[in-house]
Amino acid sequence: MASSGVIENAIFALLREREGGRTICPSEVARRLAPEQWKPLMQPVREVAARLALEGRLLATQRGKEVDALSAHGPIRLKATEPIVGEGMK
Repeated sequence: MASSGVIENAIFALLREREGGRTICPSEVARRLAPEQWKPLMQPVREVAARLALEGRLLATQRGKEVDALSAHGPIRLKATEPIVGEGMK
């Protein structure tokens, strides 16, 4: 299983690849980390997203409205709260 640091890096790497601050789906993160066995990573990805949202570094949305990444049912989208520069946002 991927560590929270690896998941965080994958989230911000995918967001860096998007133009104009576009969003990503948590499943994209899971698929990048484990293309064949990505489904077990969905909960850890949401947990990391929830932590990053609490830190103010990420926004989780559903149908355009801010939601909690852990309690939201159904698909969510992730977006950086600030422009991503370099290898990380720390």
